[in-house]
Amino acid sequence: MKTILVTGGAGFIGSNFIRYLLEHDDTIKVINLDVLTYCGNLENLRDVEHNPRYEFVQGDITDPIIVNTVMPRVEAVIHFAAESHVDNSIKDPVVFTKTNVLGTHVLVEVAHRHKVKRFLHMSTDEVYGSIITGSFTETDPLHPNSPYSASKAAAELVVQGFQRTFGFPAVIVRCSNAFGPYQYPEKVIPLFVTNLLECKKVPLYGDGRNIRDWIYVVDVCRAVEFIFRHGREGEIYNIAGTSELENRDLTSKLLSLLGKDDSSIQHVPDRLGHDRRYSVLGSKLAALGWKPQFGFENALQETVQWYRDNVSWWQKLKK
Repeated sequence: MKTILVTGGAGFIGSNFIRYLLEHDDTIKVINLDVLTYCGNLENLRDVEHNPRYEFVQGDITDPIIVNTVMPRVEAVIHFAAESHVDNSIKDPVVFTKTNVLGTHVLVEVAHRHKVKRFLHMSTDEVYGSIITGSFTETDPLHPNSPYSASKAAAELVVQGFQRTFGFPAVIVRCSNAFGPYQYPEKVIPLFVTNLLECKKVPLYGDGRNIRDWIYVVDVCRAVEFIFRHGREGEIYNIAGTSELENRDLTSKLLSLLGKDDSSIQHVPDRLGHDRRYSVLGSKLAALGWKPQFGFENALQETVQWYRDNVSWWQKLKK
């Protein structure tokens, strides 16, 4: 049985991915390495915690001792662990450099030493920066505009440096904005949904015309697994979204789904360095044979319903 190390598996995408992988491949065992910061939540995986093919190890990816303890037991690594909230990176940038850059370096160095067969690094479309028209391809230069995206770009360069120097078996994924169940309620969709469920206003940045391309988290999990199995070593793959929306239009959709009107919107000053538009081209991944399964509208409705049905999960986090 192949054992895979998933870092950050108690977070949003990580927990959804672990659940997806255990459901779809009974030949794999998963070790989840997570330090359990404020957004790492073992309740995200209560339904699999007793699965004999799942194991949780609490530890920090920046700690070479714990990483060296776990790495000899695995054949491959899928690296999700990261500080990811842009607002927090503006308030305390060094935390992002430590976790995202140093943590990735420790993982890569130890994985190289133990000769893992595959290392998938999860990055973000934010490393490209903003684009007014068109979409970024995997060969476009990086132009990060926040401490968060800069730390993710730097982490990518660490991975690429090991790949090109040592032949390290790495592949890099740059993903559009994901949404779905178990997303910590600091991100825009769960924040707005839970605020509206609490009859609170939603804070809309600036003029609300910043554009994001959205993709359902289950499609993200499907794409990551597909790239893990079929992506070429040393390559980078974009996971493009399925619905490009201005933030004000996304807000309108959420208001409608929750029976609210524009009086629930609170306009707030724009975020520092707020990228106007993210957009990546997914043709390289499509050429390998992957395509999304979930339409945005239905997935958004399902997501809203999940937060309706799981009030106890998010209420304690917001407190």
